[in-house]
Amino acid sequence: MSPTGASASYVLSSDVADQAISAPSWLRDNVDTLIGVPLRIVLIVVGTMIVRGLAKKAITRVVQRILQPPEEQSEPRRTSRGPAVLQRDRSRANERREQRARTIGSVLSSIVTVVIGVMAMAMVLDQIGIALGPLLASAGVVGLAIGFGAQNLVADYLSGMLIMLEDQYGVGDSVDLGEAIGEVEQVGLRLTQIRDLNGGLWHIRNGEILRVRNDSQEWARAVLDVSVAYDSHLDTVYSVLEETGHEMRQDPQFDGVLLEDPSVWGVQSLDADGVVIRVAVKTVPLKQWAVTRELRRRVKEALDAAGIEIPFPQRTVWMRTDNDLAVTTGGKAAASN
Repeated sequence: MSPTGASASYVLSSDVADQAISAPSWLRDNVDTLIGVPLRIVLIVVGTMIVRGLAKKAITRVVQRILQPPEEQSEPRRTSRGPAVLQRDRSRANERREQRARTIGSVLSSIVTVVIGVMAMAMVLDQIGIALGPLLASAGVVGLAIGFGAQNLVADYLSGMLIMLEDQYGVGDSVDLGEAIGEVEQVGLRLTQIRDLNGGLWHIRNGEILRVRNDSQEWARAVLDVSVAYDSHLDTVYSVLEETGHEMRQDPQFDGVLLEDPSVWGVQSLDADGVVIRVAVKTVPLKQWAVTRELRRRVKEALDAAGIEIPFPQRTVWMRTDNDLAVTTGGKAAASN
């Protein structure tokens, strides 16, 4: 073998030996990148799944607690505003409670999933070595633009959450939302559906609801104005109205509907045709209109039986005949001469 060939072989073997020696050192230098980073990413993913599962379990427990019906009280609860309302329709109450619970649970679950997912993604990107500063700045600009464009949508969803959390109204309630007055058929996070008296279905954005009148919560009041003649004896009228209300309260047909005996509030106004006397009674929700109609019928019969006149509109009408017209015309002619 020539010296030149021997030298070349020595150089080649030296390079192979150097590479063999440098390979383990490269592995030692990059062992964190090859093993540590994937392992940490796997731990982040597993931890994220565990946290999400625990959060979902907690949300499910909260939803189940909301779904459980409240325990019945042995005695009616007394408050400063009067007796508590009797328990309403069980099926409607359960439907309303279930809808609220399912909706709130779904929203909370989605919020938890998004928050945990974003945090896990940020931690994974940090492990890979991607700078989060520029991404956060870009996301902030994009989020600001989306926020300006979807602020009405965000307001609708926030209002829907507050409506459900505060239990302002629910399915089956009779409400007044301004132009829309009727029965609630659906309560969503963005829209509320109201069926009015004529059968029309209103779709109202929750963010546009500024005030709510709910006729279905706790108790209602039936108010009846009765007009009697000026020559009627008011004490007798009061006695007849109180007796009529007491008999209606004792009627089995209205057992559990009237929460108290109807009370006579007194003279409401002095009209041109008669004296207006107001009668009022507390009822269960949504029964005040039926109670008012029945009470009006019974009051009419009781006043007729007691000989108390219910006045009707009275007007003075002047009638002129042809002779009156001729006399008037002749008198004007004589005055002019």
